[in-house]
Amino acid sequence: MNTQAQYLKAIYLTQQQEDGPASTGDVADMLDVSPASANEMIGKLENRGLLNHEKYKGVDLTDDGIAQAREALQNYCIIERFLIEVLEVEEFRTEAKQLEGVIDETVADRLDTIIDRKPQCPDCFDPEGDVCGLLEVEAEVTSD
Repeated sequence: MNTQAQYLKAIYLTQQQEDGPASTGDVADMLDVSPASANEMIGKLENRGLLNHEKYKGVDLTDDGIAQAREALQNYCIIERFLIEVLEVEEFRTEAKQLEGVIDETVADRLDTIIDRKPQCPDCFDPEGDVCGLLEVEAEVTSD
């Protein structure tokens, strides 16, 4: 199940890649959900004031939506880096995707003290590689 934070993160990354509004289809693809499910959650997020959705044009995050998306992305980077750098989990991407919806801000902050997050986070995230750009093992892991 994808959480609000995962949707906001996906929309944020899609907007960065497209340099404009995110299509609901691209968001659905990124989260591996049906377009109907994506539309339903997008409607909920719009009602919460986190995004604006214009039919046939796409989705734009509001300032609050961007702030929450960047926080979610930063937490995701923290989880990825902790899994690979501290726990040396080979399938860190799969694990990070499963954990991102259940690890709260307090746990992420504690993990952050262990990995010593860099100031450029979350701008370090590589949306095409779907990985934190600061991971030293990125080249090895993405060459599968």
